[in-house]
Amino acid sequence: MNTTDATGLSPVQLGQLAVNTIRFLSVDAVQKADSGHPGLPLGAAPMVYILWTRFLQHNQTNPYWFNRDRFVLSAGHGSMLLYSLLYLTGYDVPLEQIKQFRQWGSLTLGHPECTLTPDVETTSGPLGQGFANGVGMAIAEGHLAARCNRPGHPIVDHYTYILASDGDLMEGVAAEAASLAGHLKRGKLICLYDDSHVTLSATTDITFTEDRTRRFAAYGWHTQLVENGNDLAAIDHALRAAQAESERPSLILVRTHIGYGSPHKQDTFEAHGSPLGEDEVKATKQALGWPVHPPFYVPDEALTHFRLAVEQGARAEAEWAMKFSEYSKVFPDLADEFQQRMAGDLPQGWDTAIPTFQPDP
Repeated sequence: MNTTDATGLSPVQLGQLAVNTIRFLSVDAVQKADSGHPGLPLGAAPMVYILWTRFLQHNQTNPYWFNRDRFVLSAGHGSMLLYSLLYLTGYDVPLEQIKQFRQWGSLTLGHPECTLTPDVETTSGPLGQGFANGVGMAIAEGHLAARCNRPGHPIVDHYTYILASDGDLMEGVAAEAASLAGHLKRGKLICLYDDSHVTLSATTDITFTEDRTRRFAAYGWHTQLVENGNDLAAIDHALRAAQAESERPSLILVRTHIGYGSPHKQDTFEAHGSPLGEDEVKATKQALGWPVHPPFYVPDEALTHFRLAVEQGARAEAEWAMKFSEYSKVFPDLADEFQQRMAGDLPQGWDTAIPTFQPDP
């Protein structure tokens, strides 16, 4: 049963408000830049809203907290989706940077770059690359967990989430990485697949008609289908089921509509690689019940809702720090090794095992 909170909105209403805030921050930024990809944020906003507000463990005040969950936007062309989330959830990406999308010197580049923007885990853009990077992160988590964790002391315990597009899963590098992840049983790897049936230049019915669910099942993945990409409850349920699957990585195929809400460009590649245009932005806002003016409108209720993540993130890191403190008392040598690894330092005498070769006479 829906009840209202201090905002006077029911959970369903607040969720929809938050989703549309992500959508139109992204659309307005792309339109102002006269460059970018509005279609993916319009279609994928519901799934990332659920992920970022209900599942993702991260600390905005310390973006590099070790045990944070990793989020990889493999579909890097939809970068404004990520930047909107970073601003809304309290990272050091202010609204002014959203307005400077794709401008020289801004934090909001056309494709995410991990060395320039807070909480961008990996540079992405070439399709499939981010997916493979995410698999690598999940492998690293599993390796460190096996090396450092002890019964009752899971100090390495985080998920890697990937948002991938049709174009990502068409790439060979994604296929190879997915096969390896299945073989290694990376159960803490979860991929949200934005299945819009549209690529940059055409619909997928002329190029990409394989059964992706069965392909990933053959790789050893746990697979699910969310038939309606706007169904917040179904997305929530699928993510919980994925987390409950500890022995297999998970693919959640979410059927979306690229450019959702756009009267003339939804489900077309015209929403993929170029701004909607001023008239279509207006029409899309009207179709989804959003104020046409001002641009970059962020309702107070939505921002307050998103910013709850700041407190949640700080609390999550504080709880982990307490666990690590206890771990350090029980396993001081392992704790020292863990901290050495996190600092990027090599162990003393690491080079003694390297053979010495004599030059040929």
